[in-house]
Amino acid sequence: MASDTPIIKFFRLRPNTDEDIPLPRYMTPQAAGMDIFAACGKEVTLEPGSICLIPTGFAMALPEGFEAQIRPRSGLAVKHGIGLVNSPGTIDADYRGEVMIALVNFGKQPYTVRRGDRIAQMIINRIYRAGIDIVDRLDETGRGHGGFGHTGV
Repeated sequence: MASDTPIIKFFRLRPNTDEDIPLPRYMTPQAAGMDIFAACGKEVTLEPGSICLIPTGFAMALPEGFEAQIRPRSGLAVKHGIGLVNSPGTIDADYRGEVMIALVNFGKQPYTVRRGDRIAQMIINRIYRAGIDIVDRLDETGRGHGGFGHTGV
């Protein structure tokens, strides 16, 4: 591991009941994201169009200057229409509560989340806090005020 590799501290919130739920982990040697597993007490069925918060059973401490982005798993998205309602979700370095996954069913069929299912992935990124400067005008660009769809479809 490189010396600038961030160390994430995981804390199992319910060790007596969730010891069967893996903590986040990289599933292949070059995976960009760690898979996150469902720690629901019973099956949760997401009807089409519904949103549900799924517990993970862990909290974590990220080093200052880093964030965790929670993203959908591509297989769940393509095969079942399961995504995240706030994708990507951000976990700040000072958050210490349980990581909860806000799943949404964009599909046409109900989808059942079972205990131990891989439901999302977590990417760790360095962040930069920007300085703010209030100005009287902005510099001109070739794009100018061009907004949504200004370059065509």
